[in-house]
Amino acid sequence: MTDPADIRAFLRLSPTLTTSGRLQPGDPARLAAMGVAHVINLAMPDHPEALPDAAAEIAAARLGYTHIPVPFDAPTLEHYRAFATALEAAETPVHVHCIMNWRVSAFLCRWHRERGMADDAARAQMQLVWDPESSDYPHADKWAAIALG
Repeated sequence: MTDPADIRAFLRLSPTLTTSGRLQPGDPARLAAMGVAHVINLAMPDHPEALPDAAAEIAAARLGYTHIPVPFDAPTLEHYRAFATALEAAETPVHVHCIMNWRVSAFLCRWHRERGMADDAARAQMQLVWDPESSDYPHADKWAAIALG
């Protein structure tokens, strides 16, 4: 099965790790058909674009599920640490998503850097989705601090 071009900001970073923005109804079943074993969701459950009843739909697709709601305006190192712990514990392949893939890309930038990826390579991977250092989006500076701190 080919990677879904219609899932927002979908990226295959390795054979065991994919990321994206929001999931829509039916997407968890598609991820399962692609071989994904576990989904980590960083989106707030009350976001207007969040997958309705995400836990039930992901369970129906027979996927493992971890939800770490990270407020876009107030990410913390505790959120990042919960993400890193969940990612390391999850059965692979893992799919990590939020709404725009911004939270995910920032957390993965830091995660990759902490595991020895060169800083410029980790930044380049994040910049496939967005660059919080140059973004004028509100609260981007908080994400830059998490990603590059």
